[in-house]
Amino acid sequence: MPVDESSMPGESPAAAVLVVDLDALARNYALLSTTVAPAECGAVVKANAYGLGLGPVATRLYDEGCRRFFVATAAEGCELRAVLPDARIYVFEGAVAGTQSCLTAAALTPVLNSLEQVERWAPVGGPCALHLDTGMTRLGLSAADVAVLLERRELLGALGLEYLMTHLACADEPEHRLNAAQLATFDALRNRLPELATSIGNSAGAFVSAAYRGDLVRPGIALYGGNPFVARPSPVEPVVTLRGPILQLREITEAATVGYGASYAVAAPSKVAVVGLGYADGYPRSLSNCGVASVGGTRVPVIGRVSMDLLCLDVSAVPALHEGEAVELIGGAVSLDEVAATAGTISYEILTSIGPRVRREYRGLRGKAGQQ
Repeated sequence: MPVDESSMPGESPAAAVLVVDLDALARNYALLSTTVAPAECGAVVKANAYGLGLGPVATRLYDEGCRRFFVATAAEGCELRAVLPDARIYVFEGAVAGTQSCLTAAALTPVLNSLEQVERWAPVGGPCALHLDTGMTRLGLSAADVAVLLERRELLGALGLEYLMTHLACADEPEHRLNAAQLATFDALRNRLPELATSIGNSAGAFVSAAYRGDLVRPGIALYGGNPFVARPSPVEPVVTLRGPILQLREITEAATVGYGASYAVAAPSKVAVVGLGYADGYPRSLSNCGVASVGGTRVPVIGRVSMDLLCLDVSAVPALHEGEAVELIGGAVSLDEVAATAGTISYEILTSIGPRVRREYRGLRGKAGQQ
């Protein structure tokens, strides 16, 4: 009868693991809170806390003093409400048709983005924020919408407005001219509206200056260890490490090609490690033949095409390895931002693409060792 090794005491099957350092997350939140004071520091935890795990991340941020959280959808807000009964939860998509019962039942605060949403939420009269589009040209009321709203004072009076909000398009490039232009547009619009607290700054805006923060900042990527700037050193520390297991070691004794398409020719003698992690797990196929991993602190190249479940590394420079040993695809000698840049994308996409097959393991969970 075959043995189910996954149930054996003290053992677990070989699997890719995303290690989330909740203590580092807490230090990043503390840095942001100190930097933006006297403004309040909230936290953006949409998309399953950027792929890191909503429950453990939001709980730790709450323990560190965060009381205002931002999610993308009402469904995400309901999920977070089950974790944090007392937090104030803001929903970026606003009062979308069909979500009113969810918003009210879970005591969620919509960020209203259009005149239609204002009309939909006014009969409820509950707390809300008003999003003013100042140059992103995505969600938010335009200047023309604000003019219409000012003519309909009964709508304004019916809303339980808490914040006026806008979103910076180019804060990751602090010298970009659109930043000052957006701030000027925001000031002009809010001067026409009732005097309210403001929320402006994202991760980058939080670090730029007080002018780009408002009364409540909404950091996201900086909490999770991604550099919020395009061309400045990162002000935050890493939070995640992505590890994959070596499933097989191959000694190359004669010239060969590696992977689909025979896109990489390996010379002899060489040593190749086959790692159990691929693009189905969120490691981009664009890192084929150009990515880098870390094995015991030694940087080694990704060779051949990244496939759905596997990738290969040239580990000839690493003297002693064995099957089952873990390699680092993110973390240690290979930063999250380096991986993103090499893949031709951004750290946000790398984190949120890490798939459900990758086990989440938490460092700094209080009272227990955490796995999800």
